[in-house]
Amino acid sequence: MPRVLVVDDQKAVRAMVAIVLRVNHYDVVEAESGAAGVKAFGEGPFDAAIIDIFLADTSGVDVMLAIREQIPGFPIVAISGMTALDFMGEAPDLADVVCLQKPFRPNDLLHALRTAQAAAGGELSAAV
Repeated sequence: MPRVLVVDDQKAVRAMVAIVLRVNHYDVVEAESGAAGVKAFGEGPFDAAIIDIFLADTSGVDVMLAIREQIPGFPIVAISGMTALDFMGEAPDLADVVCLQKPFRPNDLLHALRTAQAAAGGELSAAV
């Protein structure tokens, strides 16, 4: 069962993402802050991560960069409620991160996760 890290400081968003993933046969680890997400990732292993760009304690971009420092090319889906996901120019190492704007439908989330994994050169094996 593929293991996905979900980092979002909004409990309702984390819960919705986790439910969608669990129903689709993913093992989910939730983190309520950037610091908790980086810590959980270090305790891995994970197959992918879904990270909110705007976290209360730090930038989601910093969390993504910390993950990519450990595993270059790691599959990441960046989520945000903002209309423009233009952080890519700030971080060339994140050019292949898949962006998804909130609110999103469950199928959009699953598609973004598959796209991120395919960009990293693999596929998640959950039934999606």
